[in-house]
Amino acid sequence: MAETARRGRGGGGAARRAERSAVSFETAKFIERNIPNFEVLTEEALEIIEHNADMILEEVGVNFLNNPAALELWRAAGADIDGERVRIPRGLARKLCATAPSEYTQHARNPARNVEVGGKNLVLAPVYGPPFVRDAAGGRRYATMADFNNFVKLGYMSKWLHHSGGTVCEPTDVAVNKRHLDMLHAHMTLSDKPFMGSVTEPSRAQDSVDMCNILFGEDFVQQNTVMTSLININSPMTFDDVMMGSLEVYAKNNQACIISPFIVGGAMAPVSVAGTLTQVLAEALAGIAYSQLVRPGAPVIMGAFVTSIDMNSGAPTFGTPEAAHITYGAGQLARRMNLPYRSAGSFCGSKLPDAQAAYETSNSLNMGLLSGVNFMLHACGWLEGGLVSSYEKFVMDADQLGTLHHLARGVEIDENAQAMDAIREVGPGGHYLGCEHTQNNFKTAFWKSDLLDYKPFETWEDEGARDTQALATLRVQKMLGDYQQPPLDPAIRESLDAFVAQRKAAEPDSFM
Repeated sequence: MAETARRGRGGGGAARRAERSAVSFETAKFIERNIPNFEVLTEEALEIIEHNADMILEEVGVNFLNNPAALELWRAAGADIDGERVRIPRGLARKLCATAPSEYTQHARNPARNVEVGGKNLVLAPVYGPPFVRDAAGGRRYATMADFNNFVKLGYMSKWLHHSGGTVCEPTDVAVNKRHLDMLHAHMTLSDKPFMGSVTEPSRAQDSVDMCNILFGEDFVQQNTVMTSLININSPMTFDDVMMGSLEVYAKNNQACIISPFIVGGAMAPVSVAGTLTQVLAEALAGIAYSQLVRPGAPVIMGAFVTSIDMNSGAPTFGTPEAAHITYGAGQLARRMNLPYRSAGSFCGSKLPDAQAAYETSNSLNMGLLSGVNFMLHACGWLEGGLVSSYEKFVMDADQLGTLHHLARGVEIDENAQAMDAIREVGPGGHYLGCEHTQNNFKTAFWKSDLLDYKPFETWEDEGARDTQALATLRVQKMLGDYQQPPLDPAIRESLDAFVAQRKAAEPDSFM
């Protein structure tokens, strides 16, 4: 199938005709920061945390469960193995991590959508993993494959979103053992932005690689990164065989993994910022080092998903100052390791896209920009602590991602930005609306929301006094109505369809 796809990729009248008739819309390039990172930890604090993380790996160790092959790799590398506990001598994990690249390119099937992960760059990807969806018309409900397709389309149409993501919602109407095939098929055919692979079972990770072989060509996949996939660590300090098995598949095939502790502070890590950062670093070091044992040079991202907890209810809380301190500090630790960094997102605990959601999301997005995040998963659509993908909040957040792009530009100080000619032209007591400098720059001088209402009160009232959620509902409808599928070579599409059908037919449905 891959050979057929490669032969068909070079041309074809149908593909060219589809490309000419496609809807044209603007997609922003990934963010390149021209502003400094915000750093909360002193050099002394960083050294203490790094020392303590090495101590945890050496004295306490980490568990690699149900994975004898991983234990043997660690043993051969010089670690001490006691049952399923791996104790890593001081300095070994950091030495192994040194072979991971500081930056990498993730290729999209449309090369214009390629993203650069690492350095001063920030790549924005949508919400990941919720089993529920919500919209103004249907309320909260279990997600379906139709919802999944809609979110992929919205992501494709969103100007400020660089990446199609992965499990933008969990389509519960498709069998657990088969839904990954439909989800990948949707990302590959409904969008031409980069995407993530499946990690819910090693064989599903292999399916992801096999489908990419069809889409890109097997040789291209082996020599380039075409997926960035999420590998969560079971905090505290436990690496299960499902996630590690998926990591092994991706690392062997040169595909990137986000190796990320999943921590609710006070439950899965200490309540203190320094203690949590120490555990985050220890877990990340062990996971990244293991990826390099599998394949030195395999691309990885150091992740940190950390939030605090409400000590009365036990519910996770978002947009808090403690989470910000951890996110800023983890960014400093990642940069000292010379690795790309993943954290932050449109986090909130609210049940609706309301004021609570806006406050918490704004705090979370801004800390991600300022902390030096390179890959931001959950950048739009997150609601109810990650249980819900919200249609309205997806487009609200995606619109606000434009502010991150503009903030990251920094302050220009060239001759045009100094505006001395304008100041001389207007002089005391005048105004700048009609001056030449304003006329030359007004189209690009200010970021403008494509969603929020800036009209006078009377106009707003005449148009129905719509709040932001109502405006977002209309925008969802317009975007889905305007959507047109990006062109894909028919031979590749046929090969993908056949692969999915064949894999689905190979085993009975399972909802466990």
